Formats: sequence, structure tokens, C-alpha cells
Amino acid sequence: MNQNKLNPNDDEMQPRVVLVDDDAAVRKATSQWLNLAGMRVLDYAGAREALSQLATESNVVVISDIKMPGMDGLEFAKRCNDIDPDLPVILITAHGDIRMAVRAMRDGAYDFIEKPIEPELLIDRIQRAWEKRQLVMENRKLKRIVNRGASLENRLLGRSPGIRQLRKQIVQLAETPVDTVINGATGTGKELVAQCLHEWSPRANSPFVAVNCGAIPEALFESELFGHEKGAFTGATAKRIGKIEHAAGGTLFLDEIESMPLNFQIKLLRVLQERKLERLGSNQQIDLDIWVIAATKVDLEQASASGDFREDLYYRFNVAELYIPSLADRRDDIPLLFEHYAQKAAYQFDRDYHQPTEEEIECLISYPWPGNVRQLKNIAKRYVLGVGPSRNIHTLLGQPSEQQPDTARTSNGLAERVQLFEAELITRSLRKHKGNISEVMQELELPRRTLNNKMSQYEIKRKDFVGSDLE
Repeated sequence: MNQNKLNPNDDEMQPRVVLVDDDAAVRKATSQWLNLAGMRVLDYAGAREALSQLATESNVVVISDIKMPGMDGLEFAKRCNDIDPDLPVILITAHGDIRMAVRAMRDGAYDFIEKPIEPELLIDRIQRAWEKRQLVMENRKLKRIVNRGASLENRLLGRSPGIRQLRKQIVQLAETPVDTVINGATGTGKELVAQCLHEWSPRANSPFVAVNCGAIPEALFESELFGHEKGAFTGATAKRIGKIEHAAGGTLFLDEIESMPLNFQIKLLRVLQERKLERLGSNQQIDLDIWVIAATKVDLEQASASGDFREDLYYRFNVAELYIPSLADRRDDIPLLFEHYAQKAAYQFDRDYHQPTEEEIECLISYPWPGNVRQLKNIAKRYVLGVGPSRNIHTLLGQPSEQQPDTARTSNGLAERVQLFEAELITRSLRKHKGNISEVMQELELPRRTLNNKMSQYEIKRKDFVGSDLE
């Protein structure tokens, strides 16, 4: 039997065939025909053995003889249909078995071919079945993207173009994980983005291991990441599994990777290239299956040009990059984020939530937010807890109530600020009335057409508010 294993995520262009026949000579001859036709063949002597390798997402065409000891081809085809109704199974039948083969097709088999097999006919049938399978797999992928994209909105809140684009990139990248670097200023939520990548990927049920490279003393770096054997150094009284090895099968998140010492960057590069590591004090190489995501608040290309970061490691991560916009670049999301974190804090601390005034919302939108979402979250908590002399947002932001920050006045024109405020009023009313357009029209004193035009202009969708509260 071919020793290769089926990989449900294998997306090679060449057709992949699972061949099941108890006759070794037939298996060998058929495999040779298909290999010469550019197909990859995995052959099995029995149906049970092949069945154990098949999964719902197996991207293959199955060919099976009908007359076999143990489990015959008819039962095998039925079991394949139970695993995946869209998995194409082609049955090989003797002339006297045609009636059985037709019945099997009614039960879900894709096609049947009579013996003796003509190579050209078999190859043609496989190509047709393979093309159909690719359409099925592509449709499933698109459905996953749509479904995951919708649920991702609950994790990465916001309606701004930058955050919408980021959500789309996360869903697409999670389908085919490659080593990735996340760029973003302090407080923008780089670890949250990394967690979303992991949770929306096929590795979601495996470990997500986060390492802050800037928080590890250089003397402990190698042991922390690579692990060590007992007696590898003074004080190593027991074997220790490092962070990299602990992430096996899952995702390793390296935050502040620009802080990693240069001498360890070359060791990390070798791990990324070879997917192997050696514990400190050991000569044994350990195979790794990990997805590596790094995060940085600096421009790694500039850092590598200045010698502060290894250029070869930068280009290793440069396969995929994500950019998180700062809060100042997504001001229309600020009221939504503030309300989300404030209501969450009110629930957590059993406090009442008081809606900010219109002037306070304007203040939130205008503030420069140097600490980004992290700072906004802290301000929302303090607002709910009433920390400080008052619950006034101007006071919490260190501003007199009658004065707005000059930085915001220069960065946001009047028209833009009016639009942001208008969009927030509509959003707040929709959330209050759970998407009831009539009640929103009445509260805002707007005709239906005007409300529709403004919702379209600000890309506000009624379905986002129907029957649900902000989580």
C-alpha cells in the first residue's frame, strides 16, 4: 500500500485518487496508468483501511472494486456517502454486477465503470469527478468565509473601512495559514488579531501559545523558547518543554518580535525554515507543526535596514502582513467601541450605565487616543466606575468641558465631524429600538427616504441591530 496519508487541507492542482482493490496486480497497473496521466494515487488493499483515512474535507476521487473480501465496494460507497455525501466514488464492476452498480449510484455513488477497464475512459471519468469535487470544495470555502466573517464582527468591532478590510484578511488568511507578521501601534489589539487568526483557522482546537519577546530576560531566552534537558545548565533539575514545542499542532504568537535579541533571531529563522528544534542540552531534533504569527509596533523593513533586525528573518515573515489601523484612523468606530466596553464594565462591576451626552461623544471622537483601543477601554471602565472627581468624560480625558483638543480640530474638518456624529446618532437609535425603523424615524424625526439614504451613506445595516443587544 502507498504509505502517504490523506491531508484534508491539501489543495494541490493535480487530481488525487484513492484506489481500493484487493488484487495487487490490478492496483499496481491502475496506479501506473494514473501516475502517467499526472495524478497522485493512494492505493489500499481493503475498504476498511481506506475508510479510516477519509474525512469530510478529503479532496480526492475514490475508485473501488465491488467484489472484495470483508467490506465490499457497495458497503464502502455507502460509508463514504455517510462521511461526505459529495465525495465522488467510482465503482469498478464486472458485467454481471451492473444492476448492483446502478443501485449504488442511487444510494450516492458517483459513477461506475465495467471491467476490463479502459485507461482513457477511467482517466476521463476521474477528471470529471475531480472538477466537480473542486467546485464543491470551493463553495464550502466561500460559505465558511461568509459565516466566519459575520461572526468575526463580534470579536473585532467596527464599521470603518480599515477594520472591515482587516476582518476580511483574517478570514482569508486563516484558511491557508502561512507565517504572518501583524503591524500595529501599541494598544491597537495585535494579540486579539492573532487569536482571531488562530480561532478561525483549522488549528483552532490546538494550543495558542503567546510569548512577549520584550518581557523575557536575554539569559532565559533560549530555555524559555526552545526548552532544555535535565542537567543542561546549573539549576536545570528537570526537563522543560519550551514555548515553541508547546505550540506543536497549533499557533505560536511572538509579540514585540523586534525586541528579540539578534543572536536568537538566527535560531528562530532556522526553526521557521526547517520546522525542527533542539532543546538546550540535547542533540535530538524534534519535528514541529506550528503556525508562527509575529507582532511588531515598528517598521521591520527599516529595522532590518538599520541592522536592528535580521533581514533574512524579516523576509521569512514577509509572506503575509496585516496592518491594524490606529484608533485615530477609525474615529467613526469610537462611539461603538466606547459603548461596548462601558456596558461590559457595567455588567462586570454591577454598575448602572449612563449614556454619554452628545457633547461627550463629540469629545470622544475628537480626542487623539495615543493609547488606542487599550486606552479607550480603560477610560470606559473608569467612566462606569465613577473614578475621579466625576463621571464626566472631559474630566477623564484631562480636558476642560468647553474646550476640544487642537490636534483633533486640525485633523478633522467640520463636515467630517458632523458626519461621524450623525452616524453615531442613527446607530444609537437603531440599537435602542433593536432595528425598528419606524421608531427610529419617529425618534430622529426623519422621513423614511432620508433615513435610508443616510444609512446607505454611512454603511449602517438594519440587520446588525434586529433582535440583539450589543455584546
